[in-house]
Amino acid sequence: MARVSGSGLPRLRLVIGDEELLVSRAVTDTIAAARADDPDTEVHRRPGADLTAGELAEMLSPSLFGGRRVLVVDSGQDTKKDIVAALLAYAADPEDDVVLVVTHAGGAKGKALADGFKSAGADVVPAAKIGKHRERVDFVRNEIRRQGGKIGEDAAEALLSAVGNDLRELVAACSQLVADTGGRIDVSTVAQYYRGRAEVSGFTVADAVMVGDTAAALEALRWAMHVGVDPVPIADAIADGVRTVARVAAAGKGSAYQLAGNLGMPPWKVERAQRQARGWTAEALVDAMRVAAECNAAVKGGSDDRAYALERAVFAVVAARAGGIGR
Repeated sequence: MARVSGSGLPRLRLVIGDEELLVSRAVTDTIAAARADDPDTEVHRRPGADLTAGELAEMLSPSLFGGRRVLVVDSGQDTKKDIVAALLAYAADPEDDVVLVVTHAGGAKGKALADGFKSAGADVVPAAKIGKHRERVDFVRNEIRRQGGKIGEDAAEALLSAVGNDLRELVAACSQLVADTGGRIDVSTVAQYYRGRAEVSGFTVADAVMVGDTAAALEALRWAMHVGVDPVPIADAIADGVRTVARVAAAGKGSAYQLAGNLGMPPWKVERAQRQARGWTAEALVDAMRVAAECNAAVKGGSDDRAYALERAVFAVVAARAGGIGR
């Protein structure tokens, strides 16, 4: 497999599968690795269905200023025949300082492109949906390992029972557990954080807060407290929601695909933040970040009543958003 000059990155990468989180992660990891080698790496990203021959030729033509580039074609199965032909022609003789990433949902549609990339020696990253319980257990164990921790199979089973099958929430739970435990996680650790399976999570609370829905946020929060969800992940989710909206809002206008690479976020997260950003001003987001920081400090040791600290944060963040409208 041909590698980019001075790098371990492949010149061609095919991300194949329809699990959105895994696809997004494969792309963002590729961009991050390229920028770790060369911070000035250029990133260009386009949906396959919208790509024209002229745009593709411009993306693939040698840069006047040299330097590394990462080119991402999303949903390659939707590209037109002339674009498929151009991509396959390029794959036969790729540029030395370019990483071309094509994502493909798998299946029969656009199969010629996927097969052609495989034949050209592309690095193939599987990203199929995780449907079997055994695969989910393996995913949790690998995710903990990826973040520098260690977890046994019994603890991974316990985490699945507590959090559910949503990969986004599993990733967040793994991250939180590794951060708070130093990386060694057993069944008792999981039980400490998740006493019984909850139908809500910190994301449920945070999503309602960021759109100003006080009633839904409080209902979700009180139910989470009732079933024993640990307050720390909820506080972290609220803080992450505020930070994400602030970053996306500051990035300005543009499609989620255009902004995702520069922000280091998957497109679905950018799209959600763009929706949530409506009604927020820069001043209101600064107020909300201060509230989230105070809530985190209270929940992580400074308050005798962590549930009250979370409720107060819900009211304060929603109030900040309401106060920001029309400033």
